[in-house]
Amino acid sequence: MGLTAKEKRAATEVTAPRYQKAKKNQKGIILEEFAALTGYNRCYAAYLLRIQGKKRYIDRNTVIVADSGKKRVKPRMRFYDELVITVLVQIWLIMDCLCGKRLAPMLPEVVPLLKKHKEITLDKTTKNAFLNIFFAPMLPWFVAYSIIFSMPYASYP
Repeated sequence: MGLTAKEKRAATEVTAPRYQKAKKNQKGIILEEFAALTGYNRCYAAYLLRIQGKKRYIDRNTVIVADSGKKRVKPRMRFYDELVITVLVQIWLIMDCLCGKRLAPMLPEVVPLLKKHKEITLDKTTKNAFLNIFFAPMLPWFVAYSIIFSMPYASYP
């Protein structure tokens, strides 16, 4: 049985300074030992040993120290604001939980009809957002709301 993640991280922290100070011929030996110990691929093991403890200067006051255990998570870009999402869910429920792949092309036709019959209320910016809406960003919202409403989500045919 291999090492746990914490043990691998500890091995990286111990081995990295020795690897960074070693000459080229010594680095190969250290890398072989480390790869055998952790079970990592040689390339990935060399990468971990290289970046461990390195400082990155973003500006004069900000310094980031690399750590093999921490990964940077980029926040997801929001496609639509809360108003668009609530109206989109209303339309989705009116259309009997139609899948997003089929709903997206129908929105330019359905939105004016629903607005005419006073099922939904929209301002100009929200209406423009609906005319430019596409399928991919809608999918997570429909899956989430189908779970909340305990409805089976209609997926791809």
